[in-house]
Amino acid sequence: MDRANIRQAVTDNLLEELGMTTNDYNLGNSIFAFSFLCAEVPSQLVSKWVGPDRWIPTQMVLWSIVASSQYRIASRTSFLVYRSLLGLLQGGFIPDVVLYLSYFYKHHELTVRLGFFWAAIVVADVVAAISAYALIHMRGILGLSGWRWLFLVEGMVTMFLGITSFGMMPAGPTQTSGWLRGKKGWFTPREETIIVNRVIRDDPSKGNMHNREAISFKLLWRSLMDYDLWPIYILGLTNHIPFATPNIYLTLSLKDLGFSTFQTNLLVVPSQLMHVTNMVILTYLGEMLGQLAFVAAIPQVWALPFLIWLRTVDTSAISKWTVWGVMTVFLGNPYSHPIQVGWASRNANTVRSRTVGAAMYNMCVQAGGIIAANIYREDDAPRYVRGNSVLIGIAMLNIALYVLTKLYYVARNRYRERTWNRMTEDDKLDYLAKTHDAGNKRLDFRFAS
Repeated sequence: MDRANIRQAVTDNLLEELGMTTNDYNLGNSIFAFSFLCAEVPSQLVSKWVGPDRWIPTQMVLWSIVASSQYRIASRTSFLVYRSLLGLLQGGFIPDVVLYLSYFYKHHELTVRLGFFWAAIVVADVVAAISAYALIHMRGILGLSGWRWLFLVEGMVTMFLGITSFGMMPAGPTQTSGWLRGKKGWFTPREETIIVNRVIRDDPSKGNMHNREAISFKLLWRSLMDYDLWPIYILGLTNHIPFATPNIYLTLSLKDLGFSTFQTNLLVVPSQLMHVTNMVILTYLGEMLGQLAFVAAIPQVWALPFLIWLRTVDTSAISKWTVWGVMTVFLGNPYSHPIQVGWASRNANTVRSRTVGAAMYNMCVQAGGIIAANIYREDDAPRYVRGNSVLIGIAMLNIALYVLTKLYYVARNRYRERTWNRMTEDDKLDYLAKTHDAGNKRLDFRFAS
């Protein structure tokens, strides 16, 4: 909510009251994304050192202070400073959660749970839109604008949840007792044994590193240079841009069409509900079919006809309700992010690569967010013909990238299969006993594709 409520705030004349333009709004979104990505790897290293059960609640409390303090924004400069601080403190939160969940679930289970996690993020967007309808109505109370109340109240809610999380998040499946979790914890000793054994059998590397063990610079560098994860990082950079740009401008576009501030905040809800439903369906489909690349490419095919429509149709000359309906279906797209985060985690195959890989992937996603925030420009308004042409090109590029990623991992698996099959049984046993290869560099490891 603290990340998304800027879209609701601009519907309550935030830009006008601060003397800002849509280009300033773009710059604020870019600075947020840049600060967010800069904090990704450092946050992951801290999380691995102190434990995500301690670091995640700390992050939430720290950014809630900044989020609620945004009610004091008084100028373009302070707006940009707050966006930067918020990005720095929220950066790393998502890969921290991915690392934390990996302690409890097997690979294929993690992907589905990540789908639930991103579904919760979208639900938060829905709640933000509905709560914004109420909070913006507080305009005038104590002489404050509605958007100031929006930042203040939602930031305080986050602070409450952050403080509660200190007592609700266990360090791991064998350490679930606590002051809010009960003296006996969540699981019996037998259940703890089952959880740990099934997770380690699925990925033995999870038994090689404690969940509060720091990553050395040598291991960090080795993880960064893991070229077998680079194709997924590239997909993270570009895959959401065709949707992110129109979504950033959705509330502003609806206001420009003639909808009121309060109508605008409620009209974004249907697309969010459709989005979360389709995302969960897509995540399950990826696991059912086992074709991660092709399933993750479906949103790009979804985007193309809508982007072509936006590129060719003068939306100011047709019914605003028609435009809203098209945008609702467009932005109700299935989201492949949970698939790709789980894909990167699965293909890392070590805790240290998974820790750094989750951060690197999300850094690429944030870099894509910077690109997305600057495609629609003021001199291209209101139809954004140039911007939509760029988005069409990116969607087509993404389809090609998914095909190339699929071919890369298939080729890598075939090479390893040939090498492995040429070995005698004694050679295989000797390799398994003596090899220094780790994670996805082992000959007996096969990449998910």
